[in-house]
Amino acid sequence: MSEIDALPYDAMDEASFRAMLRDFVEAECPAEIRHQPRRMRRAEVEPWTRKLADKGWICPGWPAQFGGMGLSVGKLMAFQEEFDRLGVPRAPDMGVVMLGPLLMRFGSDAQRARYLPPITRAEEVWCQGYSEPNAGSDLAALRTEARDAGDHYVVNGQKTWTTLAQDADFIFLLVRTDKAAKKQEGISFLLVDLKTPGITRRPIRTLSDEEEFCEVFFDDVAVPKENLVGAPNQGWTMAKALLGFERIFLGSPKQSQGALNRLEALARGTGAFGDTGFLDRYAQLNLDVAHLAQLYARFADQVKRGEPLGADVSILKIFATATYQRITELTVEAAGEQGALLGPAAYGNESVDPLAMFYLARPATIYGGSSEIQRGIVAKAVLGLPDG
Repeated sequence: MSEIDALPYDAMDEASFRAMLRDFVEAECPAEIRHQPRRMRRAEVEPWTRKLADKGWICPGWPAQFGGMGLSVGKLMAFQEEFDRLGVPRAPDMGVVMLGPLLMRFGSDAQRARYLPPITRAEEVWCQGYSEPNAGSDLAALRTEARDAGDHYVVNGQKTWTTLAQDADFIFLLVRTDKAAKKQEGISFLLVDLKTPGITRRPIRTLSDEEEFCEVFFDDVAVPKENLVGAPNQGWTMAKALLGFERIFLGSPKQSQGALNRLEALARGTGAFGDTGFLDRYAQLNLDVAHLAQLYARFADQVKRGEPLGADVSILKIFATATYQRITELTVEAAGEQGALLGPAAYGNESVDPLAMFYLARPATIYGGSSEIQRGIVAKAVLGLPDG
């Protein structure tokens, strides 16, 4: 171990920290899995995630006491920027970015001891059971039910658009435990082992011919009472906190930075930088991504201080996903006729798949709460505008 490697991460100067990240990625992350235009499956990235786990780098934003890197906001931003620039594939991370922070805040000591360590070791993968066929943006209308059966709950219902559920070991689930209560007041938060009898996972094939999402069906699924997080019928508080975590995650500059890097590679290969019209749009997108990073850092700092996220975090999600889409739109345009074809093409020394990037960005303004819903939240809760 070098003298630099032995330093606490936040004691390192930023240049040394970034150099350490680059050296590790270049040495350990295979070139064939980098700069992928799609979300890779668990088996495809597992050897890499094991290396990250062995290094202690699976959970960069978690406190050290829970097995994370304990990075400050500045170092976390540097971590994300370097990994994006180098095209590092996204690991299965619902447990890292969503469940882990929630259990640190609301879970019992027993739940933290049971579920957090396997996440840091990349041994157990989680998926999110929120959306239902008739409860997407209006999440409080969910109908999946957990009936009290003494020492356990019996769960019946359906979740949909569950990202990579076919690759997960567990699902964190919003369920209705009191049908007589107002819709936000009768919801609980459960942790469910996907090997439990009665669970069926059915992949959904997308426009880009990928099976990134699933429907998940629950038929008389028995879930132990100790898998309830917090108190019965108090899940909406946790649901809102987790939606805040999701919106700050979806508001990360990570996607836009990665897409901008691919646009830059394509533009170098096609000579697009010689076109003043392209340069003008590229410069504006560069500024947008820089502003997005600054806004993200503000909200990330708020989370690191342990402060609850307010309704204004919706602004971040709106800005991030719209910027991401605009970058992929320009990428398709700059690719010319190749932009109409699905599949990677060579642009100079780089390989880029413009149409796959475009397809991947299309649902970004829908998942995690559609942009229309987010604008309504901002209008009402942040700006104080009247309804109607």
